[in-house]
Amino acid sequence: MRAVAALSAAATLACAALLAPATVLGAPAPWYYWRSKVDGQRVCAQVSPGPGWERDSEPYQGPGCTAPRRVFVIPVR
Repeated sequence: MRAVAALSAAATLACAALLAPATVLGAPAPWYYWRSKVDGQRVCAQVSPGPGWERDSEPYQGPGCTAPRRVFVIPVR
């Protein structure tokens, strides 16, 4: 019984060690404006809507092609 518990603990620790780097490196994908090659319409998306679209902007870090909010810290005297 102890051997099974030790094996289970070792397997859990091994799984945690393998998944730890994935959680550290995970970040949201940037948003881009995409322009249609057919009619010039623009859409906001994280990935290309399809083969008839080309990227039309720099990456946005905020959600939905918006700039992230600016936070001002005012020191208290």
